[in-house]
Amino acid sequence: MDSLTLFCTASLLVGGLYWFVCILGSAEQKGKPAVHLSGGSIAKEKVQDKYKQYWSFFRRPKEIETADKVPAFVDTFYNLVTDIYEWGWGQSFHFSPSIPGKSHRDATRVHEEMAVDLLNIKPGARILDAGCGVGGPMRAIAAHSGANVVGITINEYQVNRARMHNKKAGLDKQCEVVCGNFLQMPFDDNSFDGAYSIEATCHAPKLEEVYSEIYRVLKPGSLYVSYEWVTTELYRGDDPEHVEIIQGIERGDALPGLRSYKDIAEVAKKVGFEVVKEKDLAKPPANPWWTRLKMGRIAYWRNHILVTVLAWLGIAPKGVVDVHEMLFVTADHLTRGGETGIFTPMHMILCRKPESKSASSSD
Repeated sequence: MDSLTLFCTASLLVGGLYWFVCILGSAEQKGKPAVHLSGGSIAKEKVQDKYKQYWSFFRRPKEIETADKVPAFVDTFYNLVTDIYEWGWGQSFHFSPSIPGKSHRDATRVHEEMAVDLLNIKPGARILDAGCGVGGPMRAIAAHSGANVVGITINEYQVNRARMHNKKAGLDKQCEVVCGNFLQMPFDDNSFDGAYSIEATCHAPKLEEVYSEIYRVLKPGSLYVSYEWVTTELYRGDDPEHVEIIQGIERGDALPGLRSYKDIAEVAKKVGFEVVKEKDLAKPPANPWWTRLKMGRIAYWRNHILVTVLAWLGIAPKGVVDVHEMLFVTADHLTRGGETGIFTPMHMILCRKPESKSASSSD
């Protein structure tokens, strides 16, 4: 009887672990398996140290306000979180308004396709993805528009992941990925027919630095669209709760500092763009973008147990547990930011590079 009890207990444990890893281990069908979680380009034994180093940036806030310090700060962050993002969220590292009757994946794809539709480009055009991550939006946009997409990301591990996904999707001839800093891009002047950035330029210490680079590489007359992370008109800097929420978002997402919605068009005009359209895509009638975060609370605890077990077994780096916990706390701040209306991750701005400098409008 004791042997039978032991056998049944062991079978339940093995079956439960298999259920966690193989059946419920990923939020998306194409997400990264839990047993392959890593620290990106960071050696397994150094993940926990790099996590501590990441948090040390916030003890020296002036350092993350300078362009020379930010690349290392952001690169460390994405080494730490990329696998967890892919595993628990999917290949598109951004939010989108929920759409009744559609899956999260479909809603994400619609949000991405809208960006390239705004650019009004033709099949075969060469467009830039500034801050491409592992290339989820790039592949959706290339497949939808027929454009040739060149993505740039600061993180070498993401470059390798994106190239692998591109090849797997049969889009490697249409999608190119470059490892580099979007504040100093290795592209010629006037070389792109359009450009977009989806929740990426928030990592720049100064928005004008990345906008001016995008302006430089765009052909005259071409369009650029960006979905920006900003505080809204409801944010109050003298409200302790508001400040706590925004600081929580900044610390959990490697942001030098969130900007106000009022700054975006001003910066775009400053570098020479004409502002064609500006809109917060999170406002009604759009459905809440944070619903997915709230629905994921049960999944978080399930996944956190799994990550802890994998780290204990030595399959996943120990620091991954700390990173996963950090992302859960950040998800709460993001949700509160959405519910209070003081934060949006989808303040859309559509800009045009004038046909000539003399045609530039300062409005």
